[in-house]
Amino acid sequence: MIQLLYFAQLREQLACASETLHLPPEINTVAALREQLRQRDGAWASAFAPTALVLSAVNQELAAAATPICDGDEVAFFPPVTGG
Repeated sequence: MIQLLYFAQLREQLACASETLHLPPEINTVAALREQLRQRDGAWASAFAPTALVLSAVNQELAAAATPICDGDEVAFFPPVTGG
């Protein structure tokens, strides 16, 4: 099981702040997880489309698409932010 967190506009778009997900063996990277979430269709397909700008963190550290994930991890998704 992994804990998924969704922040800011992404949380609003998906109407979901967090969830626990059973991690199938083939889902072992952030990219594979994004693809699985995209397969849910609707708002999920839009939020996790290949062109969507969504950042990720694994265990509270910024993560690239190839970052490995495993049972017990916390994975967060959030839109890029700008400061002023």
